[in-house]
Amino acid sequence: MTTPTAGAHEDPFDAGAGGLLRQPKAVWATAGASVVAFMGIGLVDPILPSIAQGLQATPSQVSLLFTSYFLITAVAMLVTGFVSSRIGGKKTLLAGLALVVVFAGLAGTSGSVGALVGFRAGWGLGNALFVSTALAVIVGAAAGGSAAAILLYESALGLGMACGPLLGALLGDASWRYPFFGTAALMAVGFLCITAFLKEQPKPARKTSLLDPLKALGHGGLASAAASAFFYNYTFFTVLAFTPFVLNMTPYKSGAVFFAWGVLLAVFSVLVAPRLQKRFGSLKVLGGSLVLLAADVLVLGYGNHTAAVVCTILSGAFIGVNNTVYTELALGVSDAPRPVASAGYNLVRWFAAAAAPYFAPKIEEWSDIHIPFVVAAVTALLGAVVVWARRAALTHEAEDLETRHATEDGVTVFAN
Repeated sequence: MTTPTAGAHEDPFDAGAGGLLRQPKAVWATAGASVVAFMGIGLVDPILPSIAQGLQATPSQVSLLFTSYFLITAVAMLVTGFVSSRIGGKKTLLAGLALVVVFAGLAGTSGSVGALVGFRAGWGLGNALFVSTALAVIVGAAAGGSAAAILLYESALGLGMACGPLLGALLGDASWRYPFFGTAALMAVGFLCITAFLKEQPKPARKTSLLDPLKALGHGGLASAAASAFFYNYTFFTVLAFTPFVLNMTPYKSGAVFFAWGVLLAVFSVLVAPRLQKRFGSLKVLGGSLVLLAADVLVLGYGNHTAAVVCTILSGAFIGVNNTVYTELALGVSDAPRPVASAGYNLVRWFAAAAAPYFAPKIEEWSDIHIPFVVAAVTALLGAVVVWARRAALTHEAEDLETRHATEDGVTVFAN
């Protein structure tokens, strides 16, 4: 039994007026800024060892750059819908971009790891406001329906994930501070583009309260998707935040590895995942991809250096597939308004993204370098178990759900 997804009957690759590449300037401006926003996630990957050396910090201290960023992002999910439903999508995007420009710039001036962790927290708040609103804006302004909009958003995510480590390596080879300054400059350009090309989006008829995302998690399907994504994100961010210390490579080499990882992520999320879903169904694809990811991280943890490099890159394929399927599940599995449902979903899953970078190096300190990957493999399997055990709740049968979502006047809050 397959899971219907948003835009399931549309052809996003149609070259006509509604095709993926034939979009208004407002869509391209928002998608371009989204690329830079997602670059900020993996930007620090190749320079983590350099930051640790420059600020005389331990791997577990430097990993807090991810923890503070995603912890604030998770909590901000309760706020983003509240804010955007009152001031509108464009102003929310600009507020988020402005915060990123300020805090990314300040991060480059940090004199201690504590200051850098704090500035990354402020950066996380700005990124949450921007990224949580970007998909809604793209959906509202895009030609070709929600399928084209989602794939354009996933393309921005994949490109950002690929280019972030590359930019971090290129600028970080001279100084670990330069990638932060570079991000601030790029986000400033994004601010100007959105100001110039994006018109204000209509506000929802009903304002979102701070508790609405929590209430939405009372839906069994959405709670199941969030629980599975929680375990999966622990695995995802163990790979992203802990692997650079295991590879122990120069910024250039580490950046090249994660660039290849990001390319696979982009290709599999945009091109491969939709075709696999069409043939096998979303839940089978998701469960199988999680099991393969578990096997991949085990080999990463126990193999030699070459195997670790190959498995790091290969994990991008499984992560790309998972991201796309989880996105569509969160958007379509419940009958709650998209902004509310996906805010609750993100609230849960981003806590795992905050936990993994902190616990992985701690687990290594308590045991050895292999065990963090054993834990990551187990959490990926737990994600698959939740999908299997809750498959009935994750498969909705409301035929009018897509139509109801398509007519909603609101801001979708989703960030991969």
